[in-house]
Amino acid sequence: MTPDAIERGTKWLASADLRPTRQRVQLAALLVGDGQNRHVTAESLFAASVESCEKVSLATVYNTLKAFCDAGLMREVVVDGSKSYFDTRTDEHPHFYWEENGALEDASADGLRIASLPELPEGAELSRIDVVIRLRKA
Repeated sequence: MTPDAIERGTKWLASADLRPTRQRVQLAALLVGDGQNRHVTAESLFAASVESCEKVSLATVYNTLKAFCDAGLMREVVVDGSKSYFDTRTDEHPHFYWEENGALEDASADGLRIASLPELPEGAELSRIDVVIRLRKA
């Protein structure tokens, strides 16, 4: 892992006042170290950490991703109710989900219009709307 990647990861953690533990810095560097946004699963981030020779357990990866989401550094995108992706881009935006290979990618919000919503149950407030557009090759 490059010193630049570690520095970016450390600054990313500091932006959310998260304590920079060794594991958090390592995972943050893998997530944002190159300055690009990405979508990962816990399993894919764990595999990347193994490839980079970083010693982090899968349970630590899950716990760290949850902490990053709780701190507002990432957003969880649930696909099929059973598969979660974690997105380093935290603004409101839709996603394309490719059914054949399970890839998740950002979609443009241009042209997306949500004209109305059903009436919310009493005592509820809207938290957010997730739009996942499922695709398969024609």
